[in-house]
Amino acid sequence: MKNEADYKVGDIVRMKKAHPCGSYEWDVLRVGMDFGIKCRGCGHYVLLPRAKFEKAVREVLVHKED
Repeated sequence: MKNEADYKVGDIVRMKKAHPCGSYEWDVLRVGMDFGIKCRGCGHYVLLPRAKFEKAVREVLVHKED
């Protein structure tokens, strides 16, 4: 299982379930106790608690390097 250090602002993640617009890919915009993510299909912004976010992520597609 991944920990919060594996996710950085700017990462692109693939979720287990599709957004209603049909996209599985999300941009990570905020990292902390809550994760702010933006749908790459329609631009919808969602704020998720860390536990729910980590459970919903399938993989990191693009990992932002510092």
